[in-house]
Amino acid sequence: MLINRFAVAAMLVVPLAACGGGKEQAQQQPAGPPQVGVVAVKSESVTLTTTLPGRTVAYETSEVRPQVNGLILARLFTEGDQVTKGQPLYRIDPQPYVTQVASARAALARARSAIASTSALQRRYGELVKINAIARQDYENSITQAQQARADVAAQEAALRSAQIDLSRTTIRAPISGRIGRSIATTGALVTSGQTTALTTIQRLDPIYVDVPQSSADLLALRQKIAAGDLSRGGQAARVRLRLEDGSVYPVEGTLQFADVSVDPATGTQTIRARFPNPRSLLLPGMYVRAELIEGTQGNALLVPQRAVQRDEKGNPTVMVVGGDGKVQMRKLTAPRTIGDNWLVTAGLKAGDKVIVEGGMMLRPGMPVKAVAWNPNAKPGGPQGAAQGGGNAGQSPQQGAK
Repeated sequence: MLINRFAVAAMLVVPLAACGGGKEQAQQQPAGPPQVGVVAVKSESVTLTTTLPGRTVAYETSEVRPQVNGLILARLFTEGDQVTKGQPLYRIDPQPYVTQVASARAALARARSAIASTSALQRRYGELVKINAIARQDYENSITQAQQARADVAAQEAALRSAQIDLSRTTIRAPISGRIGRSIATTGALVTSGQTTALTTIQRLDPIYVDVPQSSADLLALRQKIAAGDLSRGGQAARVRLRLEDGSVYPVEGTLQFADVSVDPATGTQTIRARFPNPRSLLLPGMYVRAELIEGTQGNALLVPQRAVQRDEKGNPTVMVVGGDGKVQMRKLTAPRTIGDNWLVTAGLKAGDKVIVEGGMMLRPGMPVKAVAWNPNAKPGGPQGAAQGGGNAGQSPQQGAK
């Protein structure tokens, strides 16, 4: 029995000593360089866009006004309907203008009859003056009377055409095709030619314009980039996408038509006009939209994730880069704009540079690190998420010994 007790004690001591020795060995092992997640910068083609607020504007707008005086006898359209060019809209009492046409026609007939008599007189006097039977002055007067008679006919013909035009204007027709609005005047209303108040308004909605104000400085920079060849549009007009008031995306792209030739001195902006197909009249004049102007494609662009970029004490963008010797370097960047989740870098980096995206919070320039490819889908507790505190920074010594 005494021998068995000593054997049991020996069996208990050996594992404890072995366990303690393993712990000391784990503590004596060097930590090694910290692990960081990096992204290798590469040159690629990117599409540059600018999102700006804008308003929709009708492609064509016509305010319908009367061109003659009179009472409205009938309204010939339904408010809100689609009308076509030349379609009758209102009928004004035509009786006064029917009378004017009849009077002008009678005056024309009288003038034409005068031509016959004056022409005959001119012929007779022409024969008589040859034999000196009448004075030369009488013959010349007959010529003048015949010419005046012909001029009177031309004047009466013009008066008749004018009366006929006024008569035709008693039926007010649509000057353009489009969607017609509400009617201001009702049946029985007295209207006058040239009145300031429009009877109704017609707007053509397909296609439709979108007016967007943009900084003149930004437009100048865009034109310079295109002229220098930094941006390419493939010989086509700039395309535009729309986001509507409810946040949805308009299903059809538009094209840039022109930029205003003048700059607003109060705001320093120019108005850009884009045209969009609108077959279902989903876009209505005056709607607020956000226009995404597709400026063009820039080749050999360098993109860096936004989370990799920091700011120095002066506010300049910087990144940490793993150099060829495996040590950390700091680079100052020129990054004028963002594209999605990335910064577009125009200076400070070159293709192939390894930018530290994760694990760089406690790093300083000159520190050696172990670079691994950054996985944007990795969980915070994964190998790259633990890189800030060293190779085993996410584990305690006890967890490392297990």
